[in-house]
Amino acid sequence: MASKEVLTTSNSPKLFVSYSWSSSQHEQWVLQLATELRESSVDVVLDKWDLKEGNDANAFMEKMVTDPEIKKVILVCDKKYADKADGRAGGVGTEAQIISPEIYQKQDQNKFVAVVVQKDDDGKAYLPTYYKSRVYIDLSDNDQYAKNFEQLLRWVFDKPLYLKPELGAKPSFLEETGIISLGTGSRFTRAIEAIKNNRPYAKGALQEYFETFTGNLENFRITATGGEFDDAVVENIRNFIPYRNEAAESFSAIAQYYNTKEAHTQLHRFFERMIPYWDRPEGVQSYREWDFDNFKFIIHELFLYCVASLIEHEAFDGVAYLLRNRYYVENNPDFGRNSMKSYQLFRVYLKSLEYRNSRLKLQKLSLHADMLKERAVGTGVTFERIMQADFIVYLRDCLDTLKGNSSQYWWPVTLLYRSFHNQRPFEVFARAESTQYFGSLLTMLDIKNKDDLGTVLTAFEEQKLQVPTWQFERLSPKLLMGFDALATRP
Repeated sequence: MASKEVLTTSNSPKLFVSYSWSSSQHEQWVLQLATELRESSVDVVLDKWDLKEGNDANAFMEKMVTDPEIKKVILVCDKKYADKADGRAGGVGTEAQIISPEIYQKQDQNKFVAVVVQKDDDGKAYLPTYYKSRVYIDLSDNDQYAKNFEQLLRWVFDKPLYLKPELGAKPSFLEETGIISLGTGSRFTRAIEAIKNNRPYAKGALQEYFETFTGNLENFRITATGGEFDDAVVENIRNFIPYRNEAAESFSAIAQYYNTKEAHTQLHRFFERMIPYWDRPEGVQSYREWDFDNFKFIIHELFLYCVASLIEHEAFDGVAYLLRNRYYVENNPDFGRNSMKSYQLFRVYLKSLEYRNSRLKLQKLSLHADMLKERAVGTGVTFERIMQADFIVYLRDCLDTLKGNSSQYWWPVTLLYRSFHNQRPFEVFARAESTQYFGSLLTMLDIKNKDDLGTVLTAFEEQKLQVPTWQFERLSPKLLMGFDALATRP
């Protein structure tokens, strides 16, 4: 049998308890608290245990400061304790005279903490005046006692629940010279404030931000390079990170606070206005296929972030709007005669990244996927949610293909990383074991029931639809959507 580790007094933190003899019930409460602390390996110093007949009471009180072994002191605060401390009355008053200069003068203020056991009629804690501005631990509420007792133990053992992370490396884009600006800062701040606070001008503020963003995106066009073009593409995409983060925050704010038909229309127009950027500017006659790869990467990434944020906050109607409504493409012969295009437009092949992978002998299965994954760090949108969004759009593309609306086109590049691991269902599908929750997905996927998804699986088996593969890596759409468990519970 494994032995249980027992802390001894030599390695247990030593703690002094300061309290008022307010009543026999209060004394019993303090005794019980001290007992619970000792049972948790805290070496408690308490007058009822350690102040013997004939001992000097003042010397005992001073021990909390003079004894180097006592690392922690708790002040058990009720109304009488606060009154006596402020009036310097009795033993509590003496202890207040000892404690207050320690709190005010010592640089290390982590030795003393108030444990509140009583509040006034307004819910305000009874605290000595010298302690008013400091943080306390609240043990006055029986319903919260267990949680806050843990907080007390963490304080005693210097094991806080939340640890400050180590400083990471400064983002590389901050070191770049000649940073390109979209000039969206003030409009972005105003739009976010208006959306979160439900201002009447929220629609207009968001419109101003989106128009500034799409209008100034021209600043990111790559014109001339002194070296390899793929280097310029990667650097350009890296420089765009601050504006990608702005857009991601705006998508999240819309999904949480402004999930309306108007907002969905604004998002749709936002992406529509960016489509011309992956074509040659007016007046330019000579160009290469990959000249606009930076814009293609940026817009594809933004679309995934938008869908991911809407799904995360269950704004499924917003996703449905972006996938259902087609996008107007003005005066672009490369897109054919039809000026209206589907969401498939936002998934493009990037020749420059393929060339880079080959030129630098990186041997990546997908440099595009790697870049998306690396860039997701610190955005507030996890790469898992980016993959989930990619899978949702891929499924919608499969369904639309079977309906005859289009050819299969959306290649879910990020799902390369799901082929490496146990292909458990994405969260949105795991939750859809609930019939009610599954019903909320129907509109997003433009289906009527589970059988419609079954037709997709059949099409995979009959090779009428393509399942993404990367060399020997292969996806299982059935597992990723948890098909067997869908709509099996109320």
